[in-house]
Amino acid sequence: MGAGRTASPGRRALPWVVVGLWLAALVVLGPLAGKFSDAQQNRAVDYLPDSADSTQVARIQDQLPGGEATALVVVYHRDGGLTGQDKRVAGEQIAEIKETYRLANEPQGVPSKDGSTLMYPVSSTEPGQDEEARDAFVDGVREIAEGGGGLSAEVGGAGALNTDMGKVFETIDGTLLLATLAVVTVLLVLIYRSPFLWLVPLAVAGVAAALAMAAAYGLHELFDVTITGQSGGIMTVLVLGAGTDYALLLVSRYREELRRHERPYDAMRTALRGCGPAILASSGTVAAGLLCLLAADLNSSSGMGPVGMVGVLAALVAMTTLLPAVLVLLGRRVFWPLIPAYGSRPKARRSLFALMGTSAARRPAAVLTGGAVLLGVLALGTFNLSGDLKQEDSFTDRPESIAAMRTLAEEYPERSSRPVTVMAPADRADTVLEQARATTGVAEAAAGRSGGGWTEIAVFPAAAPESAGETRTIEALRAALDDDGAHVGGPSAQQLDLAASEARDRKVIVPLVLAAVFVILVALLRSLVAPLLLLAAVVAVWGAALGIGGLVFEPLFGFAGTDPGLGLLSFVFLVALGVDYGIFLMHRMREESVKGAEPEAAALTALRTTGGVIASAGIVLAATFAVLTTLPLVPLVELGFVIAVGVLLDTFLVRTYLVTTASVLLRRRMWWPGRLSRAPHPSEPAEQRRQPEPV
Repeated sequence: MGAGRTASPGRRALPWVVVGLWLAALVVLGPLAGKFSDAQQNRAVDYLPDSADSTQVARIQDQLPGGEATALVVVYHRDGGLTGQDKRVAGEQIAEIKETYRLANEPQGVPSKDGSTLMYPVSSTEPGQDEEARDAFVDGVREIAEGGGGLSAEVGGAGALNTDMGKVFETIDGTLLLATLAVVTVLLVLIYRSPFLWLVPLAVAGVAAALAMAAAYGLHELFDVTITGQSGGIMTVLVLGAGTDYALLLVSRYREELRRHERPYDAMRTALRGCGPAILASSGTVAAGLLCLLAADLNSSSGMGPVGMVGVLAALVAMTTLLPAVLVLLGRRVFWPLIPAYGSRPKARRSLFALMGTSAARRPAAVLTGGAVLLGVLALGTFNLSGDLKQEDSFTDRPESIAAMRTLAEEYPERSSRPVTVMAPADRADTVLEQARATTGVAEAAAGRSGGGWTEIAVFPAAAPESAGETRTIEALRAALDDDGAHVGGPSAQQLDLAASEARDRKVIVPLVLAAVFVILVALLRSLVAPLLLLAAVVAVWGAALGIGGLVFEPLFGFAGTDPGLGLLSFVFLVALGVDYGIFLMHRMREESVKGAEPEAAALTALRTTGGVIASAGIVLAATFAVLTTLPLVPLVELGFVIAVGVLLDTFLVRTYLVTTASVLLRRRMWWPGRLSRAPHPSEPAEQRRQPEPV
């Protein structure tokens, strides 16, 4: 780095060039970012692998006359029994629905045994796969079907559920972005204690979010990558959370270097050289972990891999190019009122993390044992996690479709209101129909549309939707009809296939993520022991965070189940993101060791110098994921809670105490088999022993 007082014209112009290139990129990519929400696919079948039996049913249905059917159930109910007037009102409204829309069936009222409920199955093929047309059909039926005076009228069924789910996802992107920006703003103001500085990383994070949306839309268009409301929301959180973390690390190092360098350009260049490898390795571990999701069987999980990856990479590029350029152009005054003057020293004060490190170093074995026992005890809470979450329990606020589903389950216990769809080869349709009717657990079955060599058969189980009895019926149907070339699908079958794919994905992806992260850590730390320690720590944090979830989801939050994908997604994010903070700490520890510091001193110095930044970054990241808990979907609430709790555990327990004490106990063995693991030769001059090796 040059130490002269006059910067070359190239250096003076470089920050302006970087800002100009980013402005040009925004102009080009802005329209693509605006199309990101339109690319989202939120039907249950969009989440499933192409090989799933229920996916085959959905694909075949699309080819039948009229295409995909939007199935609804209009439910009329009065406590104590329907009156004659109630039945006339219901009949008139159903007749109006029939006149207004071209239906694929003749609606017939089915009364409940106690006479309090009347349900009318209603189906139309006109909307097809057009989600706007489907929503218009559902909303139109709801406008016509009205109760009053003690008579309730609810519209349920798979079509209504998809509409309600779609409306939730439509609000997620905007709500999540605004809420996350608000949280990050408050935290940055508190961390920086400056009226201006917080605006810079926040604005750059917003630019990174736009870049990520445009890139994700490009992946969807070019490579048919599946984008869902869930992956879109998580990408937003990743960009803002991870981007702010990188900004905190860079700004902290930049402030430190401004006291040593007269020109902001030189200070920034030194800061980037110092923390750049850690930021690069950090983003690399997250990106590598997410890319492992490409091996997932579920389309939603395999799509989340590249979508999340472009979010992290967009944050990396923005925070290592645009943020430095803007900070250099603004100069020292951006830190007002706490401006780091050239040649000054920071105000001496006792560091909380220095005190914590000293206390941990007094009894490292006891601290390490106590922390490990605590994590193990918390992990026992995983045994309290309830069974798989049902569709009807996926909302924190009950929409109309779920209310209708529960009314039907209570009033028609002998017959499911949601059919299982069987697609049979047309030449064997009669045989399949008879076999379906003879299957244990089937209350009724009827043939429907035919076309393209297939016949659609609606099978009504005797058990309620997504109950153990219905699951047995679906499995029995698949076993009985497999030899006839028939496929068994429908909403409940889709949920079974989702759970089965999630179980398979966990077995494949968990070892892939561990292997990918391990390789990156070995390359960065040049050790085998340190990477193993960090991986063991993040896996322990994952188990403890899931355990805390098991202790609160049902008893405190009232959730009736656990999302099948929670284990896998929380593992990927907690391992990849948790290793970030280990990288920040270990990289600094290695720097100190290279300079000749004794192992205990290197560990405590690393904790003292990086502890504040790691704590700030951890709080920001945990808060951004905690924003997911404000959304009306239980799977996102559960995921946000587990990741937020895991990040806090990692930040304030594992990094501060457990990794530090383990480093003190392992001493030079931490860096085995590298050169740092060997004690310097007694005859070697001190100057030679302290000669840094490349970092």
